[in-house]
Order: sequence, then C-alpha cells, then structure tokens
Amino acid sequence: MGRRNQHTREELRAIALQAAEYLVAENGLGSLSTRKVVARIGYTVGSLYMVFRNLDDLIVQMNERTLERLHTALATAIADQPPPPVAVRALAQAYITFALTETNRWRAIYQHRLPEDQPAPDSLTEKVARTFDLVQGQLMLLCPHRSPADIALATRALWSGVHGICILSLDQTLEMAGGRSIQEVAKSLIDHYLAGFISQP
Repeated sequence: MGRRNQHTREELRAIALQAAEYLVAENGLGSLSTRKVVARIGYTVGSLYMVFRNLDDLIVQMNERTLERLHTALATAIADQPPPPVAVRALAQAYITFALTETNRWRAIYQHRLPEDQPAPDSLTEKVARTFDLVQGQLMLLCPHRSPADIALATRALWSGVHGICILSLDQTLEMAGGRSIQEVAKSLIDHYLAGFISQP
C-alpha cells in the first residue's frame, strides 16, 4: 500500500472499498468499522470521511459493487439466450452459486440497514432493480399475455423463494429438514411455480 497522500480522492475511495470488501468477506458485516478500514489502508479516519459521508455510505457503495458483480454473474448465466424456463433455472443456479461463494458480501446486501430517516440512494435501488429485471424479462417471454403487474409480482415472489432457500441452506436449516440439496429444492420451487404461473389465464 502506498504512503498517505499518494492517492487521489478516487484512488482512496477504491482502496477503501477494497479494504471493506476484504474485511467483510473475511469476518462478515458486523466486523466492519472505519477504524479497521483505515488501519488496513494506512490512512486516518478523517481522511476516510473526506471520501465517504459515514460508515453507512461506505457500506452502501460496497454493496453496490457487490450487486454489480452479482448482475454480471446472472447475465453471464443466460448469455446464450436459452428458453425462458431454462433461463430462470440458470439464473437461480447462478444466484445460489454467488451466495455460496461470496457469502458474507452477499449477506451484507440485505443485512445492512440505513437509518429510518435516510432513504436508500437511487443508485442502490437501480442496481437491485437491474437484478430483478433479468428474471422479469424471462417471465415476460414465458407469459407475454400476463400483465406487467402480474409479471413484477411473480418475479418478486419467485426470487424471494430462491433467496430464502439460500438463507436456509447457509444456516443449515435445509439439512435438518430432510437433507435435500439447495439445488434440488430450488429446482422444485421454480418448476412448480412456473407450471402454475403458465397455467393461469
């Protein structure tokens, strides 16, 4: 790491985010603090606050970077444009793989809570929406006769189920409830949900 004052503002932002990502990946979001970040990069807390408003701002920007990585992983999974049912399963598998391999960074996305008087920035909500859009686009292709509202609701319902399966698997609750693999459970959820969704008028 370079000595203090050798980095531009943008470079300092980048190395601070990299340090935060490392600390979260190693020990989870609860272990993250500004003091640990600056200790890792060789700057003062005051220097960090010249780049980020506070710790919440740093975490939000870190989570945005994680969402970008997640979106890339999901988009890559359907890059060859498979049929919609296959694409939805591929998206679920990519999401599961990301959750299992980037667990603490993935958890940080939904574990972090902003103060009640501080709404989520547009940049964060847009990145979340982009991820949902990948699933929503496949459901639109699968059921073009369904209304946009129905498609949007189905997307959130289906993906909430996949997300919940990931959490239960990581908490080892699925193992205690029958020992089925996360992939089996997710496939069953998707296949049954899609079958019902397609059959509805």
